[in-house]
Amino acid sequence: MAKVTAESFIEDLTPEEKARAALVDLILPTLRERVVAADHDGEFNRDNLSLFREHNLTGLVIPKEFGGLGGGLRDLAAATFALGTACPSTALCFFFHCSTSSRGLLALEAIERGLFTSEEVPVVRDFAHKLLHRMGTERKWFGNFASESTKSEKALITINTRAKKVPGGYQLTGVKSFGCSTGVADYYLVTAQLEDHADARGLTTFTVPPQAVGVGQRSKWDAIGMRATNTHGITLDQVFIPDAEALVIPAAFTRMMQVSRGSFVGNQVAGTAVYLGVAHAVYHNTVDTLLSRKYADTDRSIANSPMHRELIGRMAVNLETATLWLRRQLQLESSESPTLDKDEVVKNWRLCKGAVSDAAFAVGVDALKCCGTSGTGNSGFIARALRDLAMGLVQAFPSERGRLEAAEMIISKKQSVLFGS
Repeated sequence: MAKVTAESFIEDLTPEEKARAALVDLILPTLRERVVAADHDGEFNRDNLSLFREHNLTGLVIPKEFGGLGGGLRDLAAATFALGTACPSTALCFFFHCSTSSRGLLALEAIERGLFTSEEVPVVRDFAHKLLHRMGTERKWFGNFASESTKSEKALITINTRAKKVPGGYQLTGVKSFGCSTGVADYYLVTAQLEDHADARGLTTFTVPPQAVGVGQRSKWDAIGMRATNTHGITLDQVFIPDAEALVIPAAFTRMMQVSRGSFVGNQVAGTAVYLGVAHAVYHNTVDTLLSRKYADTDRSIANSPMHRELIGRMAVNLETATLWLRRQLQLESSESPTLDKDEVVKNWRLCKGAVSDAAFAVGVDALKCCGTSGTGNSGFIARALRDLAMGLVQAFPSERGRLEAAEMIISKKQSVLFGS
């Protein structure tokens, strides 16, 4: 089989992983054709969904027994990297869609480890099976909404959306500020806090139909980059969700988190792989452009100038730095047997995310310098990539916060806190 795009990141793909990565490569040409218009309009191209459904990529990380392709974290990181080289916005939406699967996969693993009682198991299993079948068998697209605009000094994500028990189900009220595929997804996965709980034990999960009464959208997101992700956020005004679409067992979420290998629910590394894909593409695009342009007086390529050689060398170093950091983190979170304790994996992730994002952005900055004013057109490859890479500096957490939290874990053995209420 010919080399696939993802092998520039993950060099040791198994034959099965390579076959799944080849499916991703099939849709890249079409995504590249659509990316300029999507970025210009600031809208997710809904026709892209048919590409993912046609090849069952909506179920990339869903076990085959639930209608999926049976991939894992390595497959997801390989896919988001490859998609990032073509349409970063679509890649980010795909990452958030696939991250939804954790609420099913981790739930089933927690059951296997005996973390739920015999009375709780049927409820947890039913929710997990329904979620996984929708992503696999039914090929539905999900938007994953946890983040809110409220900030906390002690936690990365603060949940103020409230879930109130009512006859036959729950009533959700709140505002979700971040989450891709607003108005595009078939379902929204919403994290809320049970009304009578004040800590992480009260974190609950709901499947919300976008057309449900009381579901709305925040104002259109007009960001510098990743513009075609439809990251508008949603509003929830006393939205009724039946019991069958809710996982509200106290501490269910925290028990599920116990079985994750590392970053958050064990897949954040794949989100950052999007930005590595962008950096990879902008580096090669820049080098190819410089080699193709000639000086009028010598007919030598512009790439030969001392300045351009310096910039190319620096881009190469930063691209390799980002790649090696992310490969290491992926290995920590996907090896068959854990190589480090979970706290060490989380600490490494806090360092890794920022190191990759900063190095990837640096590649974009030097690409801009290499190509001069001709590369500054907003619809051009360089400027668009630089704007998209800028989003990696702030998504999830900046590198400065990551280093601070890693230092606290080193010095005081303090664990990183993800959710607060």
